[in-house]
Amino acid sequence: MPRSTPRSVPQKTPRSTYRLQIRESFDLADAADVTDYIASLGADWVYLSPILQAEKGSEHGYDVTDHSHVDTERGGEDAFRAFSAAARSHDLGVLVDIVPNHVGVATPVQSIWWWDVLDKGRDSRYAEVFDIDWDFGGGKLRIPVLGDDDPADDGGELGKLTLKTTDGGALRLYYYDTEYPVAEGTAPNGVDSDPVAVHAAQSYELVNWRRADSELNYRRFFAVNTLAAIRVEVPWVFAESHETIVGWIRDGLADGVRADHPDGLRDPGAYLDALADATGGTYVLIEKILARHRGVAERMPAHWQTEGTTGYDALASIDRLFVDPAGEEALDALDARLRSGAASFSAPVVWADMVHDGKREVTDGILGSEVARLAREAADVLDPSVGSAADAHEAIAELLACFPSYRSYLAAPVEGEAPTDTYDDGLNDLYTAADAARRRRPELAETIDALVPVLSDATTDVAKRFQQTSGMVMAKGVEDRSFYRWTRLTTLTEVGAEPDEFAVDAATFHARQVDRLENLPLSMTTLSTHDTKRSEDVRARISVLAEIPAEWVEALDALRAAVGTADGPFDNLLAQAIVGSWPTTAVLADEDALAEYRTRLHAYAEKASREAETSTAWTAADEEYEKTMHAFVDATLDRPEVRAIVQGIVDRVLDAGRGNSLGAKLLQLTGPGVPDVYQGSELWDLSLVDPDNRRPVDYAERRAILAAIDDGDVPTIDDTGAAKLLVTTSALRLRRDRPDLFGSYTPLEVTGSAADHLVAVAYGDGENGGAIALTTRLPLGLAARGGWGDTTVRIPDGAYVDVLTGRGVDGVEEVAQLLDLLPVALLAPVDSDDIITDDADDSDRDDSDTADSTPTTEADLS
Repeated sequence: MPRSTPRSVPQKTPRSTYRLQIRESFDLADAADVTDYIASLGADWVYLSPILQAEKGSEHGYDVTDHSHVDTERGGEDAFRAFSAAARSHDLGVLVDIVPNHVGVATPVQSIWWWDVLDKGRDSRYAEVFDIDWDFGGGKLRIPVLGDDDPADDGGELGKLTLKTTDGGALRLYYYDTEYPVAEGTAPNGVDSDPVAVHAAQSYELVNWRRADSELNYRRFFAVNTLAAIRVEVPWVFAESHETIVGWIRDGLADGVRADHPDGLRDPGAYLDALADATGGTYVLIEKILARHRGVAERMPAHWQTEGTTGYDALASIDRLFVDPAGEEALDALDARLRSGAASFSAPVVWADMVHDGKREVTDGILGSEVARLAREAADVLDPSVGSAADAHEAIAELLACFPSYRSYLAAPVEGEAPTDTYDDGLNDLYTAADAARRRRPELAETIDALVPVLSDATTDVAKRFQQTSGMVMAKGVEDRSFYRWTRLTTLTEVGAEPDEFAVDAATFHARQVDRLENLPLSMTTLSTHDTKRSEDVRARISVLAEIPAEWVEALDALRAAVGTADGPFDNLLAQAIVGSWPTTAVLADEDALAEYRTRLHAYAEKASREAETSTAWTAADEEYEKTMHAFVDATLDRPEVRAIVQGIVDRVLDAGRGNSLGAKLLQLTGPGVPDVYQGSELWDLSLVDPDNRRPVDYAERRAILAAIDDGDVPTIDDTGAAKLLVTTSALRLRRDRPDLFGSYTPLEVTGSAADHLVAVAYGDGENGGAIALTTRLPLGLAARGGWGDTTVRIPDGAYVDVLTGRGVDGVEEVAQLLDLLPVALLAPVDSDDIITDDADDSDRDDSDTADSTPTTEADLS
């Protein structure tokens, strides 16, 4: 059971981070070259994507193949040391993304542990690394790589196997270009042996790719056959997979880690205990999704040895602040009308039902192997009289589909200790799922009743595996399916969000921010990541549609009349993506830039439609439908009358969307938590889902704009995005250089006819108000009512300067005057004006100063 003692604050903690995606085309040497820019921008730490040795050519690094060293394509060990030295020279901390849940196995010969298991089978030392059901595979590890048999080929797909020797003289079995080991003594005639017979003698079995859905016998990351899960709960596996990472912390090359996908682990709490012990309690973040179910937010287990999450919970609240609740009814009506014409659904649709159905599709499809394994393990402990094996399978699938959070965190009880709140929450989630499953499938009630005590007993293997599996089902059924089907307003479909929560008002937003300050003050906050389905600026623009739903309905109807497909809801999603990412006039006029944008849109349309699986799919592409879908994309760029429809709605929302972007950015960068800036997003970034959001960043452009700002330029809101960089650097620098201005959270009183359009917060807890953020929301509605009028905000006593414009603010409370140049303002007490510099004063930023950056109030210290 994880330790019950509270987490101690690490010695070093960041005030902000800047995320870099490290890959061959932007390696650690390139990263070192931009550390001066990142420091000048005002970020406190650099946050790196995974850098351990990954599959060759990997663009993301989450497919680690060798834990013993830094990826050579990313620069290798020496480059990482040089990068760390460069970061230190600019007083930047280093946060590194690590991957404890799985390894890459797409190219077996590169994955050293996997290769040994393929070679030696159960006798391999590394067989214990992987979660393999050898008995179900008849003593073999099934590898689902074979294509569909062609009747014209003698011997089918296995007939395509060949034997070859490597340059070193080793005998290998090949399926096309993929290399597999040949166990000693299994090829009596060497290279002249029968490849099919040699294959039959191995500890692995190459099988048809379609069998992965039902007959796979190793645990994966979600449904990715080429990412095999590892068992870090085994002490030596943890030690060997983390030895290099621990060395980085010990040697001062890194200051903290972000652990990927903890919900896939057998016992995340115990893992975090081990990580804390190994690293001396360094700063740790985890990619934990705190779900919101029926308006209630999931809580981070209080005893976990981590500072918090990667910030999707903050993203959801900030986004909804800029969505007009008045638009919900009209957009719901549009969605219902579109859905009534889509064969896949009937209208109206209920989010909870869509989630259930999406989750059942994955339990019955791409995650069928995982459910089948659970059913086999349940059969070992269930009384046969409570139902057949098929009933157990169905009941488990239904419980997974009804589970309200990503997973529970049940742990074996410790004698003399009371169960934790997390344990109770997990039981409640299981009971909630059971109640829902019984209502949906009353014929399975007896089997469900028998399963609940088994699944609530943390000592059983089936309970532990159920917890690991429920997160997979949630991710694939919701994030990668239902989020592409729920299309009324796509701002709302990001990780960790409940799309049926349409908007939040200022009071709700403030309450959530106060809760974050009190409970997760060192947790990350974010607006864009490598995993967001749309960048923050795309979402900010799409949000404006809720202010003008009638105009959006008219525009979408016109688009569909001209180029629509048979899938109305998906047309809505695609049209929003086009409007949200529509580029500047300069891009549209540039032949090469326009061609790049067209390619990006086509790639997005293909991925989104195949993930949704309403009209096409990855494994069963509908060529005719996809032809009409791609014609939709091309028409928006090529046909003047269609392009005019898009341009018309873009012109309507462009300025308001940019205002939303600035407001969201200011609230994120100044609010409770540790704000992260995703690479390049300090300027407008109109990216869609990965890999689109991993495109190269033009740092020369950003350096030039930052230099102009430092020379005194106060940019206007235009196509360059300089205004966003101004907001970003001003907030980051103030937060870095004067953390004392960000110690609390006090909503300021706003009165007047347009009070609902202003969010005003004071962050100080001293004699003055500290830093103050003023943000406009729902800008089109504000304009429609004639502007700010008599609206005022009660500024705490004292003289302030707006660090964005450099103007003094002494006794000014009229919002129209405070926000006459920009839709946002960042006020600081006048005595702090001289510390907004382009670099930190090293003498003021020692380790103790960094450690003291935790936002607290006097009450927190008592």
